Amino acid sequence: MLQGAPGLSPVAPTAPRYLVPLILLLVVAGLAIAPWPTLRWGLVLALPLLGIALRDFFQRSHTLRRNYPLVARIRWMMEDLRPFMQSYIIEDDLEGRPFSHEERSLVYARAKGELDAHPMGTEYDVYSEEYEWLGHSMVPNVDAPLEWRKTIGGPETAQPYDSSLLNISAMSFGSLSAKAIEALNKGAAAGNFAHNTGEGGISRYHRSHGGDLIWEIGSGYFGCRTKNGGFDPDRFADQAQDQQVKMVEIKLSQGAKPGHGGVLPGAKVTAEIAEARGVDPGRDVISPAAHSTFSTPLEMMEWIGQLRRLSGGKPIGIKFCVGQVHEVFAIGKAMRATGIAPDYIVVDGAEGGTGAAPLELSNNVGMPLREGLVVVRNMLVGMNLKDHIALGASGKVHSGAGLAISFAIGADFCNAARAFMFSLGCVQSMRCHTGECPTGIATQKEWRQQGLDVDKKAERVTRFQRQTLHSLREIVVAMGHDSPWHIRAEDMRERLDGARACQLDDIHDFLEPGVLLDDPEGTRYARSWRQARADTFRKAI
Repeated sequence: MLQGAPGLSPVAPTAPRYLVPLILLLVVAGLAIAPWPTLRWGLVLALPLLGIALRDFFQRSHTLRRNYPLVARIRWMMEDLRPFMQSYIIEDDLEGRPFSHEERSLVYARAKGELDAHPMGTEYDVYSEEYEWLGHSMVPNVDAPLEWRKTIGGPETAQPYDSSLLNISAMSFGSLSAKAIEALNKGAAAGNFAHNTGEGGISRYHRSHGGDLIWEIGSGYFGCRTKNGGFDPDRFADQAQDQQVKMVEIKLSQGAKPGHGGVLPGAKVTAEIAEARGVDPGRDVISPAAHSTFSTPLEMMEWIGQLRRLSGGKPIGIKFCVGQVHEVFAIGKAMRATGIAPDYIVVDGAEGGTGAAPLELSNNVGMPLREGLVVVRNMLVGMNLKDHIALGASGKVHSGAGLAISFAIGADFCNAARAFMFSLGCVQSMRCHTGECPTGIATQKEWRQQGLDVDKKAERVTRFQRQTLHSLREIVVAMGHDSPWHIRAEDMRERLDGARACQLDDIHDFLEPGVLLDDPEGTRYARSWRQARADTFRKAI
């Protein structure tokens, strides 16, 4: 009997932690008397396994590996394979998170130019809450235009932008690989839609194919940053006045991790990433949770005015995930007080994605897109601000139906991120945060990017966007409308349970123009309106 630790019973050599090393030692010993070919190949197989088993046996970091040498590694292997096994073997078409197999397959088919039809009718239970529908007309409007675009830019904008209704949402170089950025931009250039840079700055790969850019500026001010991390007006003007940059977007928060900053470790700050961000290679880079250029709604409007002047009159927008409703109204009050307003607002839903985010923030913080879009739409309409401010929707948009639903709530255009990743070939392996993306999209490892052919993937990006807008047109035609902006909340129904379904405007309040100015106390937002002040984001007491 072997003696265990003090105070513990003796440990028998037949305990599981001894079995595998002993068996492998016996195998190696037995091979010593085997013929040479058997010995050679036997040792090739047995010695590495014995080495791993002995390493597990003596290490002290992992209890399972110490108690079950070699065998316990099967657990780690199954953990690695779990997402793939779920996706390809276990889940049915309607399961899978964040995107189901059916949703991914739709994007793949459209990106590849394959048949995207579905046989035998819907797989949804139409009498459950998972089903919702848009009302079609008995007289489809076959004369509807083949394409629509949205002009973004208010009265103070000298260079308005004629935007597609579906653009690539914010994804930074660094989060995505160089080849992924190139393919997205080349696809956007071919399809005449916009590519949002993400807050990581404008890289050489964003510029390589000339696609329209929306330059996103976060709290780190990458690309327009001083040495100490503040905003540099001169550097901003140099970048913003480039003809490839069509609009500028101020990121206040994002759906996947609202109100959260971040640190990019120095080890990940390569020379190319440092060039795009305007930082020093190899040094940690901090993105604060809040902007340093403003702390109140009034100051934010003044900064928007400054950015518009510095950019040469290009559209300036803001993006955020709705959290505190009174803050949305505070922004509206600041617009009216200053006479300055963004040219567009993008509402990012809590269902939005990112390469890495704290799980609690992704799961428990932030308002979903539909509810957030209702709040911002009501602020703009209720304060008579909607005429010159375009409203964008971002958050798990991937289909023509998703676009139509956003338009029903009040959106003017939509952005998508993960759907365009699927068009590049993303298989939802859930490895974005590790740098081990198997498709070469969310990684900086060059060998993993080798399989991503920029030209071929760019074609898929263009094709997916075009086919999705074609799907939107088919829905608009079926509903009998002239454009997606004619879709109303009353055209959409949601199930409350197996027996009842309601129009969307019976579930959510959709305010009439000017009502927040004339009778805010008569709306469901009365308390939030009283709490909102133009000079602070805090609640008024």
